[in-house]
Amino acid sequence: MSDCIEEPAATQDNAESCVYCGSRSTDRLYVPLAEGCACEHCFLERRKQSICMGEELNDLLVETLMAALDLRERETGLHSKRVACHTLVLARHFYTDQAILKQVYWGSLLHDIGKIGVPDAILLKTDHLTEEEWKVMRRHPGAGYDILAQIPHLATAADIVLCHEERFDGSGYPRGLCGDAIPLPARLFAIIDTLDAITSNRPYRQGLDFDAAKNEIVRMSGSQFDPAAIKVFLAEEDRLREMVALQCAIPFHAQAR
Repeated sequence: MSDCIEEPAATQDNAESCVYCGSRSTDRLYVPLAEGCACEHCFLERRKQSICMGEELNDLLVETLMAALDLRERETGLHSKRVACHTLVLARHFYTDQAILKQVYWGSLLHDIGKIGVPDAILLKTDHLTEEEWKVMRRHPGAGYDILAQIPHLATAADIVLCHEERFDGSGYPRGLCGDAIPLPARLFAIIDTLDAITSNRPYRQGLDFDAAKNEIVRMSGSQFDPAAIKVFLAEEDRLREMVALQCAIPFHAQAR
């Protein structure tokens, strides 16, 4: 059992079908809720809708694209949608304009779109990257920005893609921005992406539980992360614990063995 499972994961009995869509897909993750078991897609859609963002065709198209890229990178479940929905949880503390929240969602969802140009030999490498390989990897924020910058009215989303690897103390990349020079949505996203990364299983390590991830994120307040964003992160701890519980849920086909 993974160390990152801190709430009861779905069992074969309560994961027979999603209480919302009735899905029994063996490719989905399931998480137990008070009303029954929900698949990851429905759980995240309801989280998104709770911030007054309904399901739209454009969202579905982009979410499908990013799910394909997550599959290529061997991420757990709907990684990009998961971090996008939970970046919104933080962003609503700072924004009420639905148009801005939509761009925060899209930018977070598309954060790694630039990795489409990173060779598999580098992207999927489980050993440490060489300096030359890191040079290639560090190009992905700029490559993603170049893709989104061509789309009208997506300036905020493009800025998230460009700046999501920046650090509050200026030690990030690609431009070494620091403090308020980093767009606020990118500062919020960085916390959620790190939470997801720490609690995810990797070929070389098991994911940690929420409390271990929280302690590490708080420790990096003022260095990697914006202290003001950390305060909001702590205020939304209950919702973010649900995110980790979902990320660590057991796929239906794994439960049925």
